[in-house]
Amino acid sequence: MAAKTPGALRSARWFAPDDLRSFGHRSRLMQLGYGEEDFRDKPVIGILNTWSELNSCHAHFRERAQDVRRGVMQAGGFPVEMPSLSVDESFTKPTSMLYRNMLAIETEEMIRSHPLDGVVLMGGCDKTTPGLVMGAISAGIPMIYLPAGPMLRGNYAGKILGSGSDAWKYWDERRAGNISDAEWLGVQGGIARSAGVCMTMGTASTMTAIADSMGLTLPGASSIPAVDANHQRMGAECGRRIVAMVWEDLTPDRIVTEAAVRNAAVVAMATGCSTNAVVHLIAMARRAGIELTLDDLDALGRVTPLIANVRPSGKDYLMEDFYYAGGLRGLMTQIADRLDLSCLTVTGKTLGENLQGAQVYNDDVIRPLSNPVYHEGSLAVLRGNLCPDGAVIKPAACDPKFHVHQGPALVFDSYPEMKKAVDDPGLDVTPDTVMVLRNAGPQGGPGFPEWGMLPIPKALIRQGHRDMLRISDARMSGTSYGACVLHVAPESFVGGPLALLRTGDIVRLDLPNRRLDMLVPEDEIAARRAAWLAPEPRFERGWGWMFQRHVTQADQGCDFDFLQSDFGRAAGDPDIF
Repeated sequence: MAAKTPGALRSARWFAPDDLRSFGHRSRLMQLGYGEEDFRDKPVIGILNTWSELNSCHAHFRERAQDVRRGVMQAGGFPVEMPSLSVDESFTKPTSMLYRNMLAIETEEMIRSHPLDGVVLMGGCDKTTPGLVMGAISAGIPMIYLPAGPMLRGNYAGKILGSGSDAWKYWDERRAGNISDAEWLGVQGGIARSAGVCMTMGTASTMTAIADSMGLTLPGASSIPAVDANHQRMGAECGRRIVAMVWEDLTPDRIVTEAAVRNAAVVAMATGCSTNAVVHLIAMARRAGIELTLDDLDALGRVTPLIANVRPSGKDYLMEDFYYAGGLRGLMTQIADRLDLSCLTVTGKTLGENLQGAQVYNDDVIRPLSNPVYHEGSLAVLRGNLCPDGAVIKPAACDPKFHVHQGPALVFDSYPEMKKAVDDPGLDVTPDTVMVLRNAGPQGGPGFPEWGMLPIPKALIRQGHRDMLRISDARMSGTSYGACVLHVAPESFVGGPLALLRTGDIVRLDLPNRRLDMLVPEDEIAARRAAWLAPEPRFERGWGWMFQRHVTQADQGCDFDFLQSDFGRAAGDPDIF
């Protein structure tokens, strides 16, 4: 493909014509202190920065944006930094998932409405990766993703701590009365020690690995720790590379293909990915016009061994160890025969070319196929009369005794109701009980919160139990673990079968056969459905009202119906008069 000329740059529509409108655009840049030599005939590169003082995952992004700027200028581009919705995981309530689509809309419209020829997307915290990528795919101009990178390992009293995973573990011990206030505060201060995303294979590292394996980052960029000097160098290289991508007209539609999406799904399964990968990858694929389904992901999971020995699905290691062991490039060499190596990437080279020279330096962290952590992939998709449109479980992260399990349901209609009950030491519950939380899905939550790792009742904690079968239409943190069935679809709030389950009903999970059922006669289920009343909507105005009217269900990716590629033609570039 012939290289672009300066006159063919998208930004030239704003700056090149000799007329009053372009005079206004140029004069406003000069108002900012720039001369014409700074921007004339140069690609304008947007640096979309999701930094926020309340987003610790992105605490280094102010500095990293300067590294990107340096690279853009070295390559002859004109960098402009633009703030984007941060969608931090820790402080955004009820859940950052309520705002993923808002970030996608903002990204798409920010790109479309401004004189940008290419963009560097700076994200990492869970929903920022899919939100930024979804919007940029729809906008369609050259883009490169800069992942925030994992934080350093946690440490307390000589013990290595993992984000989320150890928080849950130590919280159970605290509830059992096994650790002191001083120990609890020590864990609190030691579990997160630097900028960067969770250093377990949680949703953040899962989604940046997906972007990486899809060809949207520099090769292996997703594995670099946030505070490693290599991360600074990677930022500058992103700046240099996006300028070249503009001249090459290397747009996301040439990169995000059906084969690239399949590569991303295979890699996700091999890494021990978060269950949230299902929702986000489906949404990302559909923005590119690619029909990815739960059944597609389950089929890949059945034949893709889990080879990243990284918590919570792995036993011993964290993301820092994964990087030193060879990182994502090393892992992909282990499964190269399962990947389409001809896929084009942001480097302008194929995935196969990008993997040349990659090695594994510790084969206990990145296992060979002959010695996997788990014989199948990270996720399994269930069907049955409780989840006709699907549900998701993470088999490697739960006690195998629950892979086939039958027990009486203990049903809760809200999180506060459930939380009060589990803290009651006299709760009537046994290890066979199946805890159920409903009204926690996309509309019911609202926003599909990460409530699905339901706390073990105190009565069982004190007996030494640390896992039990739990079912919900919620999500759970990628750092979580346990026998948790999630994303039950359709959700109970819209009348899914979970709304018809009652305490005492027998529930059966049959993981080998991918079944989840309530053992209730069909005529009884029909009678309950006839008596079911829809709950009142969660919102009457604003963003929430828009969300509840247009969000799709978990099995469809929870994008807005009107944003998917099959809804209609994209708006295209704006008129400039």
